[in-house]
Amino acid sequence: MANKVKAVLIGGTGYGGAEILRRLLFNPNVDVVRVTAVDNIGKKVGDVHFNLAGLTDLSFQEMPPAQAVAGADVAFLAMPHKTTAKVVLDILNTGVRIVDLSGDFRLRDAAAYAKYYGVDHPAPQMLTDGSFTYGMPELNREAIRKARYIASPGCFATTIALGLLPLAKAGLLTGPIHTVAATGSSGSGANPQITTHHPLRAANLRTYKPLEHQHIPEILQTLRIAGGKEDMSLEFVPVSAPLPRGIFSTSFAEVPASVTQEQLTAAWKTAFGNEPFIRIVSGGRQPEVVGVSGSNYVEVGFTLGPVTGNTRRVVCFSALDNLVKGGAGQAIQSFNLMMGWDERLTLAEPGLWP
Repeated sequence: MANKVKAVLIGGTGYGGAEILRRLLFNPNVDVVRVTAVDNIGKKVGDVHFNLAGLTDLSFQEMPPAQAVAGADVAFLAMPHKTTAKVVLDILNTGVRIVDLSGDFRLRDAAAYAKYYGVDHPAPQMLTDGSFTYGMPELNREAIRKARYIASPGCFATTIALGLLPLAKAGLLTGPIHTVAATGSSGSGANPQITTHHPLRAANLRTYKPLEHQHIPEILQTLRIAGGKEDMSLEFVPVSAPLPRGIFSTSFAEVPASVTQEQLTAAWKTAFGNEPFIRIVSGGRQPEVVGVSGSNYVEVGFTLGPVTGNTRRVVCFSALDNLVKGGAGQAIQSFNLMMGWDERLTLAEPGLWP
């Protein structure tokens, strides 16, 4: 135990916290020493997350952040946006590494943060100075290896950006992008709401935050770093879907009329051919949630439309599990890279079928 990395989870009673524990508890290099929360205090982890019953003696504790990370090597933060930034400021000088699952340190533009999150950032200089490394291995792998602080991407942002990343890397992503993406109910958190109550959700499709979702600037920032043109814009409509896990994204973009199917196939292979968790779908089917649910894998694919004037439309599809690759799994993947381990550690198993 003395040689293991000591990990603390702050905010452990939500679905994201459960998924982090499901992975860390089976990491041979990690000892989870503490789990804190603001609810279910004193309860054993397995009494809240039933799938973890009997696998750990840890209980949920309530304590100040600086006390929570005492003696730890890494802190995973699984708390709401706006709350997390204040916790980060409390533990920043303790020397602990940080993997943050909230949106508080993903953006590089403080004005965009204020616009989309509804408050001024408490430490705007930390957005502009790159204190946190954006934790998308398919884009930032080498930077993640050297990082001490990771801002793990959002679920929609991961799905949509990965679906469009080949176009961006090939220099073909420009102009307006239109996206519709449907997400499972677990993305709304563990506490029930009228929009996630099963009798309503199971028989319903509804949109929310159309054209103003907080992941819009994160997606554009990611795609521009990957090679997308500065004139890009994104119109994004999120959809609440009747499934517990998963996100399915459909994005429409325009490319020059001269672009061929073979060029795009090569672009997808160049972008993802060596990626351990990205599956390029072929053989006449397109990505599906059922193929990746419960896992850290992503399915991606595209369809190229006919020439219309000077352009052709490309429809980009992507599917992943919002709690794993769209949340805790990607955070664990970045953590593995940060610690110099195989990034697939505790993540390599496939999802359930069906």
